[in-house]
Amino acid sequence: MSSTSDRRPIFVATHPRACSTAFERVFMTRPDALTCVHEPFGDAFYYGPERMSTRYDHDEAAREKSGYSEVRYDDVMGRILKEMFENDKTRVFIKDMAYYIVPPSGDRPSGPARSLDRHPNPVADSNPTLIPTSLLLLFHWTFLIRHPRKAIPSYYRCTIPPLNKKTGFDEFMPSEAGYVELRRLFEFLHAKGIIVEESKYDSEETRNSSGTMFRQMKGDSVSAWSGPDGDERLEQGPALSRQLENTPGPVKITVIDADDLLDDPEGTLRAYCEAVGVDFDPKMLKWDDDESQRTAKEAFEKWNGFHDDAIGSTELTPREHKAKTLTKEEEDKEWKEKYGQEGQKIIRETVDKNVADYEYLKKFALKPKKME
Repeated sequence: MSSTSDRRPIFVATHPRACSTAFERVFMTRPDALTCVHEPFGDAFYYGPERMSTRYDHDEAAREKSGYSEVRYDDVMGRILKEMFENDKTRVFIKDMAYYIVPPSGDRPSGPARSLDRHPNPVADSNPTLIPTSLLLLFHWTFLIRHPRKAIPSYYRCTIPPLNKKTGFDEFMPSEAGYVELRRLFEFLHAKGIIVEESKYDSEETRNSSGTMFRQMKGDSVSAWSGPDGDERLEQGPALSRQLENTPGPVKITVIDADDLLDDPEGTLRAYCEAVGVDFDPKMLKWDDDESQRTAKEAFEKWNGFHDDAIGSTELTPREHKAKTLTKEEEDKEWKEKYGQEGQKIIRETVDKNVADYEYLKKFALKPKKME
């Protein structure tokens, strides 16, 4: 089981406009303990030769201008693994969109991304991602969610004037809402015993079921990486084998709801840090020094326009008043006033389509932890 000595990379899987960059900024205050990697798989998803998105399919100039037109999924994974292997002083912390690694078409992929297909892929028939199961086992998976009634209008705003001039996203694509992909990733990791409920975490049942599944997948992967039949193209095979051999078993399900984060930042982050084995310090809630601002601006500049609020922020404090839940009629009226009738219709349809997946994940959300 996971412990405070567990150094596997922390992966925060989320969807757009979930306050995830503000969440990430908290952990960027800890360069002594964490190396933060900001949304790395978007490079391959949007721009590279293995891209899953159709957004820039007919805009080669935009792909070239991005600087990521040749980035494949193994390039992204390679950067992450390099950080993991070469830095023994800090733990890797990744925040990224689930739909970058779970094809947003809703169909199960026929296999991993081609550039990653030399890695072992136990339980391949049920893996909904582009990442082989052997590599998924290397991460400590966590999840960040926000109600669609807040996230979807926020994302829509990024795709219309005037903000779209900065973001470069000139069309709202409902397939990028990200909830169904986040749920599919969660359900797969849960079904295979990679993440388990807290109530079952230390139980004999978990050790005999989820623990057994984890050990079987782990054993199959280690053998494939290190055995005589391992793919000779995979230079990192022996190192990956050793890394996974030393990886503890399942981790507790860890889901954060953005409303809890905004209402009680300290309590929510205490609970999260305890779950992932990071020492919490209240100083993590403030980043008003010049060095922190420079680091954030450099990290977030590739997604220009999406992170302006997070870049301009200097701390995370509780909001003064909890968000009021509007009626459906009030929401529609507000959206129509801001985005016009067509915008309101698109937002409403997208919100309604994603509520069930949000509510499913919400059931697993951590409760904020009070100071003892």
